[in-house]
Amino acid sequence: MSSKNILTDTFGRKHNYLRISLTERCNLRCTYCMPAEGIQLSPKESIMSYEEVYTIAKEFVHHGVTKIRLTGGEPLIRKDAALILEKLASLPVELAITTNGVNVDRFINTFKDLGIQNINVSLDSLNEEKFRHITRRNYFKKVHENIFKLIDHGFHVKLNCVLMKDFNEDEIIDFIRLSENHLIHTQFIEFMPFDGNKWNLDKLVSYDALMERVYHEFSKEQVLRIADQPNDTSKNYQVKGYKGTFAIISSVTNPFCDSCNRIRLTANGQIKNCLFSSTESDLLTPLRQGKSITPIIQKTVQAKFKSRGGMDTLEKLKDPTLHSKNRSMITIGG
Repeated sequence: MSSKNILTDTFGRKHNYLRISLTERCNLRCTYCMPAEGIQLSPKESIMSYEEVYTIAKEFVHHGVTKIRLTGGEPLIRKDAALILEKLASLPVELAITTNGVNVDRFINTFKDLGIQNINVSLDSLNEEKFRHITRRNYFKKVHENIFKLIDHGFHVKLNCVLMKDFNEDEIIDFIRLSENHLIHTQFIEFMPFDGNKWNLDKLVSYDALMERVYHEFSKEQVLRIADQPNDTSKNYQVKGYKGTFAIISSVTNPFCDSCNRIRLTANGQIKNCLFSSTESDLLTPLRQGKSITPIIQKTVQAKFKSRGGMDTLEKLKDPTLHSKNRSMITIGG
């Protein structure tokens, strides 16, 4: 198989988007991401060094990756985060980052110098008390200030909001109204099942339920459907006259698997061909042994299921024995 086909799976999907987790650690403790009892962190020696991150990324770029997004844990708590950004920015890719926003003010000049424009900030509530409840930390004011610093400095800012029934669904309209006068894009994400996050379908705020709230507040003439980009995971909208936009990522009720172009690299050097996949392949060990990682990448991409790691029905998704085999979200990297 030629190198141009190595990232194309058996369903014809071309994987040109690599998401790299830099760390399993985080300075927040979000309930849907990390189990309340915490997680067993990988030993320090099994976490990729900055050279290993770069070497693996370069291999993916050689085979057709054109976009890299850094995730965590919280990527900006790594001491060598700026160095990793600098190394990856030397590759011919669009470089982006997802952060919880706590430390983002320290990196604004680094982002500018390296041409990093797209910053996603995870924020599940605009209410300080709720923020403290979901994150188990008290950084609301800092995060809020940093989001607006990014906007003021001209970055393309997306807010990632995981919706949970009876918790933050009443804030949907508040998030949308943020985009009235600010060039900000809110992505509402359906609550997804991972090990230890006590997921069940009753906590889900579906795409239909979300849009019902939107149309209760705005007329259908006011809510404009925006053309989605190729491989978009979201359905995008804009309220007429608003500066910013909003979108729904309906991974559970209306998955976007047919156009998926993503592959994930965990902080301890495993690749996952799907966020929902319970299996992964070790790249770090063979890399350290001086072996080629190309056959492993190829085999992993070829093994990708058509939909949600094989959980192609809601019935399968409801089966905890299937999704509890997956990692906690914090050790995958979103």
